[in-house]
Amino acid sequence: MSQLSETDRLLDDLPSIPRDTNGPVFAEPWHAQAFALTLSLHKAGLFDWTEWASMLGATLEDARQNGDPDTGDTYYQHWLTALERIVFAKGLASPDQLSGLRHAWQDAARSTPHGKPIILPDDWRQNVMPD
Repeated sequence: MSQLSETDRLLDDLPSIPRDTNGPVFAEPWHAQAFALTLSLHKAGLFDWTEWASMLGATLEDARQNGDPDTGDTYYQHWLTALERIVFAKGLASPDQLSGLRHAWQDAARSTPHGKPIILPDDWRQNVMPD
């Protein structure tokens, strides 16, 4: 009998996550990044998995009640919304800080030549998260 990995056990609490027999399936690179960030924050002890599953479930339910047809193609957008909500709820960042980071990232992406890695400027932290 094979032993389930920690990630497999966590995924069992999220039955709606797109996956195949090898694990989660990601249509876009950012889907995988949002997934990995969520696992990293959980493993760092910033929230427990039950909290995460509850937040994701509530976010998906909000989307359904607001007319999302739940065809699967918006799943990771809702995942990202749930991640932002749990970050706010835990006081890990404010909406203004996340908005500032989003703008810094968009500015960096616009100024990065196609095919090159996007790199935030050295001063992004002080501009987004002042002391």
